[in-house]
Amino acid sequence: MAEFYLVRHGQASFGTDDYDRLSMLGEQQSLWLGQYLAERKIEFDRIIIGTQLRHRQTAEGICRGMGRPAVFTEHAGLDEYDFYALYNALGEEHAALKQLASGNKHEFYKGLKEVLLLWSNDGLKGALPEKWEAFAQRINDALQFIQQCDAQRILVVSSGGPIGMMTRQVLAAPANIALELNFQVRNASLSHFYFNRRSVKLASFNNIAHLDQADRLHAITYG
Repeated sequence: MAEFYLVRHGQASFGTDDYDRLSMLGEQQSLWLGQYLAERKIEFDRIIIGTQLRHRQTAEGICRGMGRPAVFTEHAGLDEYDFYALYNALGEEHAALKQLASGNKHEFYKGLKEVLLLWSNDGLKGALPEKWEAFAQRINDALQFIQQCDAQRILVVSSGGPIGMMTRQVLAAPANIALELNFQVRNASLSHFYFNRRSVKLASFNNIAHLDQADRLHAITYG
């Protein structure tokens, strides 16, 4: 079977005017991951990324670490859901929850867990860029795109939400598992899958061997 390595982007820039770019730490995480892959002589026939800037910057950092050209294929199905739009879709009955969107990082992500649960249960009545079912479908479309690729080893760069959903789909797990996995995925983590055109099998999930060193523990992040 062929295989793909699914990477979450490096740490983004929460609390700035543009979340969709890597922080300095996020750039370093990506570079370390590329160096880790190069040391183990793990090479890729193809690289597929989402269309967001943090996906591209992460892939570029990995490629620098590997010493290979940064050539990618983009697939919008790998993009993250719009968490700010989900917060904005909360009704008046969730006014207190909506206020957490402007809170600190801990408050924001604590509130987001509740917002995502409402979204998955069709509990958001405001304008939405996509329904939960549409989100699930585009992740499935991205997975099928990967399966149809004529490559033996693929690097895929995405975000926590799509990684949680894709892993749930591969495991045929209940829908709520996508939310649980979403909040476990660490920045620049590596999940490993085997696949052919008929099936996909999970080999390992959320690995950070490139960060699991005494002088890099500060670089284990989730946001």
